[in-house]
Amino acid sequence: MSKSTCFSRWSFNGYRSFYGQPSDEEGAKSFLLARIQYEESVIFIAYMDENPVGFVQLYPFFSSVGMQRAFILNDLFVDPVCRKKGIGKALMEKAFQFCEEENARFVTLQTATNNQHAKALYEQMGMHIDNECYYYIKYL
Repeated sequence: MSKSTCFSRWSFNGYRSFYGQPSDEEGAKSFLLARIQYEESVIFIAYMDENPVGFVQLYPFFSSVGMQRAFILNDLFVDPVCRKKGIGKALMEKAFQFCEEENARFVTLQTATNNQHAKALYEQMGMHIDNECYYYIKYL
């Protein structure tokens, strides 16, 4: 694939904007640098023709019941121009491989109920809706 057919306008700020957040280049850069500096997340980036076209970000936490680390797959994004090329699937496979190598108990994620494309990918990758637990949230 040539750069002209799949060029990246990707950035973490662009990802946030995709989800309706106001643009904040400096804030996005500072946020990511802090996660990396404090080793609070793991980020894998997909490239095509040396251009970044997507990423997946994992945040570690712990399962007290399982006494193991677990991961939240919090961010998965592929440049809209580069979708339908297996990049999202490849990023998820890399994330799962990493979590297995870390002996994680599980990987979890959340997505909007109307995000049909993402839900199809997650189910194709072997993920399923957990009907055994309710997840509560309180926005602060």
